[in-house]
Amino acid sequence: MGPDNKVGAGVGQPASTAAQQRMGVSPQRGLPAGAAASAGTLRFGQALNQVRLAEPLTVALNQKEQAGPATLLLPSLVEASAPPSTRTVAAGDTLSSIVKEQALARGVQLTGSQTMRMVQQVASANKISNANRIFPGQQINLSSLTPEIEASRAGSVVAVAYRPTPAATALKSFQAASAPSAPQPVKNNSPLARHEVLDKTLNRAVSKGFIPANEKGDVRDKILELAKNHRFNPDDFARMTLMESDGMNPRASNQRCHGIIQFCDGSDRGAASAGYAANPKAILGLSVYQQLHLVDKYFDEVGLKSKGPAGLDDLYLSVLMPSARSETRSDAPLAVNGTQAKSLYEGRDINSPMTRQSILQGLLKNAADRLGLPDPTNGRLQAMRTAAYDDNAPQIDPASNPLR
Repeated sequence: MGPDNKVGAGVGQPASTAAQQRMGVSPQRGLPAGAAASAGTLRFGQALNQVRLAEPLTVALNQKEQAGPATLLLPSLVEASAPPSTRTVAAGDTLSSIVKEQALARGVQLTGSQTMRMVQQVASANKISNANRIFPGQQINLSSLTPEIEASRAGSVVAVAYRPTPAATALKSFQAASAPSAPQPVKNNSPLARHEVLDKTLNRAVSKGFIPANEKGDVRDKILELAKNHRFNPDDFARMTLMESDGMNPRASNQRCHGIIQFCDGSDRGAASAGYAANPKAILGLSVYQQLHLVDKYFDEVGLKSKGPAGLDDLYLSVLMPSARSETRSDAPLAVNGTQAKSLYEGRDINSPMTRQSILQGLLKNAADRLGLPDPTNGRLQAMRTAAYDDNAPQIDPASNPLR
């Protein structure tokens, strides 16, 4: 408006006075015309006299930019065009690059662990046994990525930051004074899920360089998912890997068996079950998080969940020699081929038989030694079967759960 357009203000009347009259506020007393007002309304009216109406807004287009305390978070209004659901592999392509390309086409920047998870998802959907081997001209169906990428994109925000105006500050104070007292939140004293052996094993794996620190949370979540699906204790999984790969070393190998649970060569062995029969040593090039997807496939192949809830002995025998699980007596010799770590035999003597009881003793002692935990006591603790994983129940005291 031009300088002559003084809407609502009388001649010689200050603009603030005209504003008060438009709102029904008496300029003499600051009270609503014709009625008494509360002290809160008085404070509000006085604060409005100081309003500055032209405060600039700053749009933070970078989603990672940190705004001040007065920040509005609005859903992203940018709509990315959906890429085709089928992709022809070109020379130089990898599944990782294709997945990232699909995500970026929808405006989503993936983390490393998200990329690896989606790579395994695409490989599974396309029945690709080795996610590291694709070929020019190969048709890749990418429709399985759409829900997860869209979910990630839906969570993106644009930050609109501004300096609070005097009006905004006044309104906030007025609302705070007028609003009824908010109910105090009820503290939740229920204990969080604790998996001491798993967490100590993961911390040790990070310190040894087996797992990047920024992937530890994803690895832990994947192990908890495996434990729930296949019905075993997450701590038992850690104990098993401490024996097989020094606690989740993805490059552990004895020339015949490889990775965190030692996928072995052979047409009917672990590497073949995980889809690596042609090149078992390629497993050594995968991260712990990637290898856990192979573990999932392997546990399905050997029917671990049918043994569940699976104790530590069944979990370990599923990795070492699945056929030996048919012997369920705790002190009966097990038909296990080859020579294993001496701590797994009765009396720690490789000339003695290996039993379920000796396996439990060896795994518990080995985990305690590697993690710096107290040695398991003699008697019942060494003979116990570790409590089966139950997502809705607290951990059971091992000493109260004797071996069958």
